[in-house]
Amino acid sequence: MFFIRKELFILLICFIVAFITNIVSIVVYRTSWIEVFTQIGYVIVIALVLYLLALLVRILLKVINKLLRNR
Repeated sequence: MFFIRKELFILLICFIVAFITNIVSIVVYRTSWIEVFTQIGYVIVIALVLYLLALLVRILLKVINKLLRNR
């Protein structure tokens, strides 16, 4: 159960980062605020990509840590 909560928390953080990035891009490019809702599909895709990148980094760190402990 702890594992599922941890993964959902990491996914939530990735979604928040993607959402904030969307808001910053709306402000920087001075587009309509309706894009907060219309671009939610892209936000979800970016959040999933960030999650997969975080997963890859965590796996690599775990493998490196395991290799260093075996020495």
